[in-house]
Amino acid sequence: MGFLWSTGSSPVVRTIGLLLGLTSISLAGCDRRPDSGPVVVSAIGAPPRLVDPARGRLDTPSRLLLDATAEGLVRFDAAGQIEPGLAERWIVIDQGTSYIFRLRDARWPDGSAVTADQIVDRLRRQLRPGSRNPLTPFLTAVDEIVTMTPQVIEVRLRRPRPDLLKLFAQPELALWQNGTGGGAGPMRVVQAMRSPLLRPAFDPNRADPEDQRQTRPEQDVRLIGERAARAIVRFAARDSDYVAGGTFVDWPLIAFSGVAPANIRVDPAAGLFGLAIVNRDGFLADPSHRAAISGAIDRVAVAGAIMQGWEPAERILPDMLDSALPPALPGWSLLTPADRRDQARARVAAWSGGPVRLRIALPSGPGATTLYAQIAASLLGVGITPVRVGLTDDSDLRLVDLVAPYDSARWYLANACAVCGDEARTALIAARDANSLIERSRLIAAADAALAVDAAFIPIARPLRWSLVAMRLRQWRPNTRAWHPLNRLRDDTR
Repeated sequence: MGFLWSTGSSPVVRTIGLLLGLTSISLAGCDRRPDSGPVVVSAIGAPPRLVDPARGRLDTPSRLLLDATAEGLVRFDAAGQIEPGLAERWIVIDQGTSYIFRLRDARWPDGSAVTADQIVDRLRRQLRPGSRNPLTPFLTAVDEIVTMTPQVIEVRLRRPRPDLLKLFAQPELALWQNGTGGGAGPMRVVQAMRSPLLRPAFDPNRADPEDQRQTRPEQDVRLIGERAARAIVRFAARDSDYVAGGTFVDWPLIAFSGVAPANIRVDPAAGLFGLAIVNRDGFLADPSHRAAISGAIDRVAVAGAIMQGWEPAERILPDMLDSALPPALPGWSLLTPADRRDQARARVAAWSGGPVRLRIALPSGPGATTLYAQIAASLLGVGITPVRVGLTDDSDLRLVDLVAPYDSARWYLANACAVCGDEARTALIAARDANSLIERSRLIAAADAALAVDAAFIPIARPLRWSLVAMRLRQWRPNTRAWHPLNRLRDDTR
């Protein structure tokens, strides 16, 4: 099968041409591939690598590889709930300021025992000053991590943190051994290639240890890292079973793929999706101007242009969470859409500093192009000239698209506050350092109110996370973390 296009066509045109060609040969009905052979997973991103999270943020293929071959004290199951990892059980004492974990018998890939001292050392490395682990800013309550006995470690906190286990379950706190190709499982790399083959690791703690010594091909997972268009084409051609890591950027490509609706899954992801105001010079120096820009954006049009049913958002917090008050609403939310546009138009017209021009930093991809077109239309309608720039370029507004690792209002506010005023920043620091949960809740509510007045963030929707899932993956479950461990895809995998 071949597809032809002119050498002058754009990457988007070539991608759509390939997907349209595939549609003509793909089946329109439900997925019918047999449950045989390894599960082939296409994760959107670069080829998977075992990378130290202390060096910075990982993409989806590398997060999946780390989560599959290593585990932290706890981990997520198929539904996004906490299950045992290196710790077989735990207790919380001293009003939530001490977590004590009893460790299971675990082995590194070279066969040596995982010790409590090794776990403590590796956790300390991820949380030390200078670590670029994206979870480190939200673990400042950890005072020390100590070995109590060869089988028990304790995490001592300065302040109680009810959601600590959800942070410890993230792949960024999975513990692995340098030079051995992973950690204590639940899977092992058996073919170290550009697209590694993973196999369930032997676990002496299971009731049927002898049954584990021979595995079936269906228990293996082949992990591929590739761009979204290739992943979608591979799935539609029935050469893979699962596409992981889909976002709004590549969602429009699915419409051209011919993939059956039953295979398209969308997670109810919790998190932030909107524009952080990262420059406060000129027109953006005035909070009333920033608020007017936020109110002028037609969120219904933005969300609907990308995916029907994608719910828009006008506030930073999705729910009350651990705040003492319901989410703060911006003042413009009480106005009609027409009044919001009139207010923004009047602010721009009254500005004496010359034409208003805003640089908007977005990723590349068809979904981002649709997003920019809708935002640009709203801004042009009130007299503002938008300019699209790359995600890492100098800008005035920058896209934030993050899934929340745990359910705290402070996470939302801290990530929305890329550049915010003194009052909001001071309230956030105070909430972080509060000595009681009651005081923390009160200070979080104060920070939420301060950010609403400061207009430091333009909420648009909640994160869009999608997957393509073959029917053979019966254990896949949608969840708010939008996280699906590779060892929790089929019914017979641990």
